[in-house]
Amino acid sequence: MTSFWSLWIIVLTTITIVGITWILLGNRKREQRQTERTTGHVADGIEEYDNPLPAWWFYMFVLTIVWGIGYLIIYPGMGNYPGLIGWTQIGQYDKEVAAADDQYRAVRDRYLALPIEEIASDPAVRKMGMRMFSNNCAQCHGGDARGSYGFPNLADDDWLYGGNPAQIKASITAGRQGAMPAWGSVIGEQGVADVTAYILSINGRETDATQAKAGEQVFQTYCVACHGAGAEGNVALGAPNLKNGIWLYGGSAEQISHSVRAGRNGVMPAHADTLSEDKIHILAAYVYGLSQ
Repeated sequence: MTSFWSLWIIVLTTITIVGITWILLGNRKREQRQTERTTGHVADGIEEYDNPLPAWWFYMFVLTIVWGIGYLIIYPGMGNYPGLIGWTQIGQYDKEVAAADDQYRAVRDRYLALPIEEIASDPAVRKMGMRMFSNNCAQCHGGDARGSYGFPNLADDDWLYGGNPAQIKASITAGRQGAMPAWGSVIGEQGVADVTAYILSINGRETDATQAKAGEQVFQTYCVACHGAGAEGNVALGAPNLKNGIWLYGGSAEQISHSVRAGRNGVMPAHADTLSEDKIHILAAYVYGLSQ
């Protein structure tokens, strides 16, 4: 917080406390009036008498003001002032997380010692893994892990970087950087159209045979290095299988052409810095179990 906004909060809070104190004390009446003098306020036929507040009510107001001042001295609330005890929300959160980690670490360590294939069907592991997935993965892959446009479906048996336990764990730990280069400036618009026709043809979809044949030649020249001669992909590079009808960025002719022309870039963030090894192990077991 900048010095200006810190000072703004301090001044505004101080004015508020002083103001409500002045209103309370300035309007206090000590003696009960013997006359039936009213304030002139009438609501639904009920008149408000001009009498002092009951003593207990007045002192309750005073107590709340004193309590508020004490709170602002002990805890942060006056701009950048940290409070006498140095309490922060982040510090409290970290303390509670550390306590929870200590409480459940023994359980997680027991699962860490076991193979992912063995614990993937364990109900307790699935429950913990589902919660970790919801907190760390659902934002991209969806609550049901079935993905969306640009984000892979993790509940099927099609994997860009491989679906065995070690590969899944590596993806979660270190992340992935997917890059499909743009070929529009290299092969031209005609080449883009030809390759698109070829990709459609190997998926059993109707297209111009002559154009598909020309596209095959372009594919064998520029695309086989990643996708392979049979267009079945390469998990080592994260290159997708182009003949199984599963599309990360859409499988229409227009979407395929755009991928070829402009390329694609995808990032799976690394979680090694945010999740401990035992948590990654359990999360990997949960994801592995989704496709089994």
